[in-house]
Amino acid sequence: MTTTKLPATAAPAPQPAPRRLVHRHGVLVRVTHWINALCFALLLMSGAQIFNAHPRLYWGQYGADFDHAWLAVDSLHDRKGWHGVVRLGPLQFDTTGVLGASTENGALAPRGFPAWLTIPSYQDLATGRRWHLAFAWLLAVNGAVYLIGALVTRHLRRDLLPTRAELAPAHLLREVVDHARLRFPKGAAARHYNALQKLAYLGAGFVLLPLMVLTGLTMSPGLDSGFPILLDVFGGRPSARSLHFICASLLVAFVVVHLAMVLLSGVWNNLRSMITGRYAIEAEGSAQ
Repeated sequence: MTTTKLPATAAPAPQPAPRRLVHRHGVLVRVTHWINALCFALLLMSGAQIFNAHPRLYWGQYGADFDHAWLAVDSLHDRKGWHGVVRLGPLQFDTTGVLGASTENGALAPRGFPAWLTIPSYQDLATGRRWHLAFAWLLAVNGAVYLIGALVTRHLRRDLLPTRAELAPAHLLREVVDHARLRFPKGAAARHYNALQKLAYLGAGFVLLPLMVLTGLTMSPGLDSGFPILLDVFGGRPSARSLHFICASLLVAFVVVHLAMVLLSGVWNNLRSMITGRYAIEAEGSAQ
């Protein structure tokens, strides 16, 4: 007696998990977010213009000491032309083409930050300062509006302050591992910020940005005369300038990581949530 083998049937293709739109960001968060983004971009570019006027940073109460800059972006010239060098303490890096010497009109020219990164693109300290001050005040006012609104609507306490359980070392370590493996929250968990996001947003919005404003005010001779305590708090105008630069660099790092997470976790979904307030999550019971 012979048996006939039946052909194997193909397994059904997996169906995408059903999704639904939920409310994630209020009007206050969305509007102030985009104003912050605009201000930070223009402040960064006008700040690079100001930095180019003297591309060295110092610590202390008094004026520049060329032999003791902890950070210097130098332009060196020899028989082969211009070279860009960055000195960080005892370390030295060749940055020709980017920092110290960049291409202008088809040839390398001495310049701290390149022209494409500064406002205006040509060397003009006075205009750079006007841009910087205008958008610094807009950033400060926008931050005050956000803070008042966050307190009134309880957004700060409800959405940004981490709970004791979220601050537990084991929980934070698990979130770090999940982010390293690009495993992002799904289902109901995706409706809220995780602990790492909360800490990052609190650090950027309530530590780095206020420090940027205060150190920026400290660099104003007019304000120093009215509030000399600023010079004592930050250890002098050169130290305030260094702290201003460090805070700006940390904010740039924050933005780079933030944009990377936006790209990896879903560009359109994240953009939609920051434009319309609506965010797509997997329907309850469908998350793996």
